[in-house]
Amino acid sequence: MKNLVAFFEIPANDFDRAVAFHGTVLGVKLSVKDFGNEKMAFFPEENGQCPGAISQAKDFRPSKDGVLINLHVDDMEKALSAVEANGGKIIRPKTKIEAERRGYFALFTDSEGNRLGLYSDK
Repeated sequence: MKNLVAFFEIPANDFDRAVAFHGTVLGVKLSVKDFGNEKMAFFPEENGQCPGAISQAKDFRPSKDGVLINLHVDDMEKALSAVEANGGKIIRPKTKIEAERRGYFALFTDSEGNRLGLYSDK
């Protein structure tokens, strides 16, 4: 079966700030491209495909009420510390998922005001 998520885009008002925020929180380097009317910073490839990007374009606005994307992290505590240290806000702290063989999740808003989740097996 194919992954259900084909590609995600996280909107940004302050593109550079958002790229720095997500790169620091997730511990990854994003690849930035300027397409004239749109800027995108692509997350590293997984299994040969890019899973998503930070995007800045006309009428593409951050929101705490939009789609919830959960991003995988190896170290939840380190990621949550980076959220707060880089202008984000923790909405729900690390919480055990009440299902067998599942890990933990947390919710936060990023530097742009988007509501996102973190997921960790540990």
